[in-house]
Amino acid sequence: MASSSKVESDSEDEALDEEVEHFDDFTLASSWERFISEIEAVCRQWMSDGPKNLLEKGAVLLEFSKNLYKVKFELKYALKSYLMEYYFEKSNTDDGKVSDWNFNLHDLQLCFGVKDFLVIAPQSASGVVLDAPESSKLLSAVAIALSNCSSLLPAFVPVHDPSRKAYIGIQNRGTVFTRRFESDHIGSQVPVKLMHLEGLYELFVSKFAYSTLDISVHLFKVHFTMKLTYRTLSFDDDNDVQETDAEMTESGGNPASDIYSKAQWDDDCPWSEWYSAEDPVKGFEVIAIWSEKMVESSSEMAELENASPHEAEKWILFPIFSENLTDGSKGNQIGFASQLHFLVDALDMSFEAQFMEDFVSVENQGPDNLTTSMVIPPPTVIDRMLKELFHEGVQEPNFAKGEHKNSRAIKGAPLESLFAQFCLHSLWVGNCNIRAIAVLWIEFVREVRWCWEESQPLPKMPANGSIDLSTCLINQKLQMLAICIESKRELNEDYQDCIGSMDQASPHKKEDDPFGEDSDSSIMLTPGENFDGKRDSPSKPDDLHGSGTTVSKFSSEPEHMVLADPKPSDCIRRGSAGVVGSMMLLKSHQRMHAPFTQDAPLMTEDMHEERLRAVEALGDSFNFSAQLEKEILSTDMSAFKAANPDAIFEDFIRWHSPGDWEIDDTQEKRPIKRLAMEDSNNDWPPCGRLSRRMSEHGNLWRKIWNDAPALPASEQKPLLDPNREGEKILHYLETLRPHLLLEQMVCTAFRASADALNQTSYGGLKQMATKMEQLYLTMAPSLRPLQANRLSSGSEIIDDLRRLCGVLEHVEKLLTVAASLHRKFLQAPRLSEAIFSDYYIFFLPRMGTASVGDNAQMDFDKKQQVRIHERPVVSNMFTLPTANQSWRKVLSMGNLLNGHEPVLREIIFSIRDRVSDHYAAHVPSVYQQEIETYRMYTCGTSNDLRVALSVVSCD
Repeated sequence: MASSSKVESDSEDEALDEEVEHFDDFTLASSWERFISEIEAVCRQWMSDGPKNLLEKGAVLLEFSKNLYKVKFELKYALKSYLMEYYFEKSNTDDGKVSDWNFNLHDLQLCFGVKDFLVIAPQSASGVVLDAPESSKLLSAVAIALSNCSSLLPAFVPVHDPSRKAYIGIQNRGTVFTRRFESDHIGSQVPVKLMHLEGLYELFVSKFAYSTLDISVHLFKVHFTMKLTYRTLSFDDDNDVQETDAEMTESGGNPASDIYSKAQWDDDCPWSEWYSAEDPVKGFEVIAIWSEKMVESSSEMAELENASPHEAEKWILFPIFSENLTDGSKGNQIGFASQLHFLVDALDMSFEAQFMEDFVSVENQGPDNLTTSMVIPPPTVIDRMLKELFHEGVQEPNFAKGEHKNSRAIKGAPLESLFAQFCLHSLWVGNCNIRAIAVLWIEFVREVRWCWEESQPLPKMPANGSIDLSTCLINQKLQMLAICIESKRELNEDYQDCIGSMDQASPHKKEDDPFGEDSDSSIMLTPGENFDGKRDSPSKPDDLHGSGTTVSKFSSEPEHMVLADPKPSDCIRRGSAGVVGSMMLLKSHQRMHAPFTQDAPLMTEDMHEERLRAVEALGDSFNFSAQLEKEILSTDMSAFKAANPDAIFEDFIRWHSPGDWEIDDTQEKRPIKRLAMEDSNNDWPPCGRLSRRMSEHGNLWRKIWNDAPALPASEQKPLLDPNREGEKILHYLETLRPHLLLEQMVCTAFRASADALNQTSYGGLKQMATKMEQLYLTMAPSLRPLQANRLSSGSEIIDDLRRLCGVLEHVEKLLTVAASLHRKFLQAPRLSEAIFSDYYIFFLPRMGTASVGDNAQMDFDKKQQVRIHERPVVSNMFTLPTANQSWRKVLSMGNLLNGHEPVLREIIFSIRDRVSDHYAAHVPSVYQQEIETYRMYTCGTSNDLRVALSVVSCD
């Protein structure tokens, strides 16, 4: 860039110079002047460009600020290189000042109250001028250059050692005044007087008061504002104190048993059963701000030092978050997501063996890549986990607990189920390697077989109800096994009861009839009575005459049922649950009885598929739906015949399938329900006939009716053979291929982990609820390929699962933040919601991706203003220091908050005068303006102090 002091001669002057003797005028073209000229040219260019053009030319936004930009230019003088930087704000104002306690200020803006400014410093390792004459000369050059271009920008030069953060500076204030700046820092041995507000006030007054005055007795109108920063004790400090107390106790000090049992912050969180998470909120900073006021004496400052922070006009809260939240490389992150990474690795290795025993067998060492790092846990660990799974209560679990509305889209097992608990335990055994999982699975199956052989209830599994086909196959098998065990126990109890009753039989009973001569009447039932059919199940009263579903022997008397009328045929009626409304048998004109029937046979998903394939193989010679239900239909017919000895096929159709009983066309068509409930004396026999499909020749239902014997449910062959089905289930579990096991484990572990996290209490944080819902919607399609059993080793699906672990990890971290904030602000929910909302926006670019984009903010710096009614909640976080904490630091500053002194105290003193920017001695007051003639900024604690002074003088 050309210097403004260089003037190019025209062609005539050049010709004249050649004729006369050449002369160098060093007074006009010295290196010093060329240096000043170059600074002047750069400043003129920056001033002419303005903020808008400088932004287009590549001005850099400072990280800590949203409005402060920087441009720079390299200069050379006397074999040294200098760097001149221009700091400017995008939105300029007329006053050229900034607010005192703006949290986005540059250090020099805060120290000296300036807005746009220049900084010139040598390009060296330290970046400061260590020589006093050099710094003065450098500052003079900048001042002359700025004066030449009529710039009012302040300029600063760093001096002394870098640790002192010392600067000198100058600013042209027009034709009369010049403002000079100076700052320095005391790093140790701060004078006691300067630790207190009274001493700092007197230090400021001494800069403009006469030295002979007694400052303590004179009044000076000094403007004062203060900002105090308090910081809660971090959890690391708490742990150090606990360790110290523990050492004192061991050495014979006072007992402190409560310290040993101190609760972790997440003891009531759902994940605490599996791991303890680091508290993501490491602490808080509270910034108390006193607005500007007038102080006239040092005694007022002494009173201010004793004032409570609650008297401050404004409180600002700044949360301190753990670095591990944003930097996964720091620390060892333990959680569901980290362990699921290992489980996915185990799934990738599961294709290398035929059976789980191959991974732990001594004879067969399994795959070659099983390294010694895959440690098998000791037997004590396995025993402890099995005890937790099988022997800690057998109460029926609540599967709806913690279940999200989208949880069932994932084909796993419910969180409280046995298999889900097994999968969660597997995450923490042997770092979840394939060998450790194999050992735990083998022992798990052995324990399941023991429950089967000993007829012990299978824990954490319901022993009744239908099979939930939306869960994984292993969970279905375990639920079926639990039902088989219960059926097996009931059969054993019936057998023992039967043996006992035979031993106690009366001598007059016939030997060939163990039930006695009144056996038929002993099993004749009326509503509310009990009978021996252990496999009967309940039915709704409205369905008794129309659906053919079962009626429980344990249910009370159903609606529309009346006691059986004593008829001669009642003497051989068996298995009746009561009459069905006013329906009558067509042949005998007796009331129709609903029978106890067997439950439909339970089937798992693979049993349904096997049965469908078998039926399809039969071709079209049999009705498809009737063939599937043939066995059930036969038992229902047998039970109906036993309860209604005089019934015919048409009676069964009227009760079991009323849709197949049609009204004659000549009669007015009446609803089926009215027909069923009509009084028998009004219209008998009831008009109607079988439907076309039921009246066809060779109808399968009629054939089954003709072949079905009259047997109550208690005497029928059970539809479900518990012994056979139980052994088949155990064979399935014992011979399950490793990859099929791991596929179901991965699905279940993801679902159970999400369901466990979903139980976390985090208040009304809507973003967290939305993120949890998105997590389920992301997991469901990612895990769906595992349900098709088409996975192979090295598949791309494995990589997708690893990425899914990353998504879960980010949600898990965000959830710990939500839970921690919710617990800390139970009495001030607005603060927790506001802080979490800010952090959610900050953390959002990191969610779902392994790396953070270039535009993502690296440090969280959002602050929240604390309202008056919220201050007690915040101040309660500053617990009173214990005896072990109080001796650590001698309190030497005032303004204590619950016994905690500020970690940083910042004060601004200033004096304002009305002056005239004119040389004349007497100027009308209209031309006068109020300027800040003296300003002192102090920052520090009892161990260090930084002072920055600016003074306006008349030159």
